[in-house]
Amino acid sequence: MAPGCESQGVLAFERCTTSYSRLRSRHYLTNDLLPYPMLSDTETNTTWRNRLGNWIAQPSVERVLIALILINALILGLETFPAVMDRYGSLLKALDAAILAIFVVELTLRIVAHGWRFFRDPWSIFDFSVVAIALIPASGPLAVLRTLRVLRVLRILTLMPSMRRVVTGLISALPGLSSVLMLMGLIFYVAAVVATGLFGEQFPQWFGNLGETGYTLFQVMTLESWSMGIARPVLEAYPYAWIFFVIFILVTTFTMLNLFIAVIVNANQAEHDVENANFVEMQHEQTRAQIQALAVEVTTLKALLESRPQ
Repeated sequence: MAPGCESQGVLAFERCTTSYSRLRSRHYLTNDLLPYPMLSDTETNTTWRNRLGNWIAQPSVERVLIALILINALILGLETFPAVMDRYGSLLKALDAAILAIFVVELTLRIVAHGWRFFRDPWSIFDFSVVAIALIPASGPLAVLRTLRVLRVLRILTLMPSMRRVVTGLISALPGLSSVLMLMGLIFYVAAVVATGLFGEQFPQWFGNLGETGYTLFQVMTLESWSMGIARPVLEAYPYAWIFFVIFILVTTFTMLNLFIAVIVNANQAEHDVENANFVEMQHEQTRAQIQALAVEVTTLKALLESRPQ
C-alpha cells in the first residue's frame, strides 16, 4: 500500500497511489532493490533532507548525470591521444575537473540527504569509491591509481535500471557459475594428465608437465591456433590424437560455454520473475487499499443518510 494514501478520499487516493507506483517503477518496483528506502508523501514534506533526496532521484537530474558520465568517458578517451592533448589538453583537463567537482557535489548531497543509509547500499559505496579514487593526487606512491579514473564511466550502472538488472543477475549467477567452474577444472585436470602421458615424450614444450599441458589445453579450448599450431604437429607423430582433441573441444568449448550461458540466463530470468511478482503484489495491495477506501466512504455516506431527518 502506498504510504500516506490510506486516509484520503477515493480520487485523492488514486492520485496518491499512481504517483507512488510511478516513483517505485523507476527503481525496480521493490524497496529491496532501491538504493534507499522509499519516502512516503508525509515524510517527504516533513524535512528538507527528504525533499533533497527526492530531488536527486528525479529523472531529469539522473539524465543530467548520465550525460556528464558519457562526456567524461569521451574526455578520458581523448586524453589517450598525444596530438589531442597537445592541442586541447588544458581544456580537457578543465572539463574533467569540472565534471569531477559536480560528481563530488552530487555525492555530498546524497550523503546529506540519506545520512548513514547511504553507506548501507553497495551501489552507493561503489559510487563513493570510484569518485574517491579520482581525487587521489597525481604524484606519489598512489599515483598509479589515477589510471582507475576511467572507472567513473561505470557509474552509469547505478543510474540505469536496465543495466543494474543485468549486473544483479550476473551476481546472482555466481553460485551456479562456481559449480560450472569446478566441473571445468576437474575436466581440465583429467585431460591434462592424459595428454601429458600421451604426448609429453614427443612434445615436451607443450605437454612436458601438468602446468604446460594445462596452458596448451587452454589454448586449444579457446581455438587459438589449435589446429595448425598444436594439433597437426601432434598428429604427425600420433595419427589418432585427433580423437582426444575433438572430444576435448566438444566438451570444454561448446558444452561448458553453453552451461555458462544457461546459468546466467536462468539467473537473469529469476530476477525478472521476482520483479514481476513484486509488481503484481504491489498492484494487489493498491487494489485492496482502494476497496478499503471505498468501503470507508460507503460507510460514511450510509451514516450520513441515516442521520438525515426524514
